[in-house]
Amino acid sequence: MGLPFPRGINVKPGETVIFSWIVYKSRAHRDSVNKKVMKDPRLVKMMDQPMPFDWKRMLYGGFKTIVEA
Repeated sequence: MGLPFPRGINVKPGETVIFSWIVYKSRAHRDSVNKKVMKDPRLVKMMDQPMPFDWKRMLYGGFKTIVEA
C-alpha cells in the first residue's frame, strides 16, 4: 500500500506497462460482470496456457470517487 506506481511494477528496459480501469455501476454490477467473464469460453481456453505477463508484478486496487464534475 502506498508504493509509487513505477516502483511497484519495477519496469525493466524493453518492457511495456499497460494501465487500465473498469467503471461499474455498483458492486452487484461488478459481481455480475465478473461471473459472465469467468464463464467466457475464450477465457476458459486461455487458462490452460501460461500467463502472457508476470502476474507477481501485477497491481490492482479499488477507488472511491471524491470529486465528480
